[in-house]
Amino acid sequence: MSKSVQGRLWVYISVVLAAILIVYIVVYPPGKQAKADSISVATVNGVNISKDKLYDALYEAGGQQTMEKLIANELVRQAAEKEGIAVTDADLEKELDGIRKDYATDEEFQSTLAMYGMTVEGLKKDMVIQAQLRKILEPQVTITDEDITAYYNEKKDTFIIPEQVKTSHILVATKEEAEAVLAGLKNGDDFAAKAKEKSTDAATKDSGGELELFAKGDKEAAIETAVFGLKVGELSGVVQATDGFHIYKLTDRKDAITPALEEKKEEIRASLTTEKISALSQTWMEEQQSKATIVNLLEG
Repeated sequence: MSKSVQGRLWVYISVVLAAILIVYIVVYPPGKQAKADSISVATVNGVNISKDKLYDALYEAGGQQTMEKLIANELVRQAAEKEGIAVTDADLEKELDGIRKDYATDEEFQSTLAMYGMTVEGLKKDMVIQAQLRKILEPQVTITDEDITAYYNEKKDTFIIPEQVKTSHILVATKEEAEAVLAGLKNGDDFAAKAKEKSTDAATKDSGGELELFAKGDKEAAIETAVFGLKVGELSGVVQATDGFHIYKLTDRKDAITPALEEKKEEIRASLTTEKISALSQTWMEEQQSKATIVNLLEG
């Protein structure tokens, strides 16, 4: 997962974490922290960690920046309310898809959320502000066919779908066992039946060892070297990988393709719209802040 993807996800998650800081500020605003000095939130070997220490640590870790983000969010919320903008489930799914597409699989996306203690439903709730801002600014965005064509020509290489292969495999623990399985397959044993009988890959053995399509770069080098040189229907030799010893059977191959402009048109339109909204948002936010009455108790 790229740093940019992690960063975009953290934008939403950090707002959730900020709730701890803001609740504390409401209860113990600056100037009244002395009241919290004796209130313990934890102990270490009998030594108290007080609420004022918690506040100081949270503030130093980004309290001012978080407050500024929450103020910006409130300006968006108020503007959306004034314009009668409602956010639907479809709007939130659209925002969620913008993050999901940066992950190779849904499992990778879900594991990243779990790493931050988040769920999809929780993330969607935190995306309401983003959806509101999009609906406020989107009417100001115009994307022409010329814009789309220029974008496609500039980034054409990124649209290429690389060559992919589909395989089935049998995974065992030792080279000797793999060689015995391979010998049986060469003598006519059914691959799917042997996978169900011998494979230690619990996720695929019941489907005869069938794997999803994959491209170069998705697997270990030893596996790719063995598989991409096969013809459809051929068996690999014994392939040693980090998780054990594999035997592969190539079941399908899909050549690399470059989608036509028409196929990518709406995807490009969405990307360009998001880029322009991002560019507009800074100016829009500065205008909102200049017109608003804002009192930030963390300042000064």
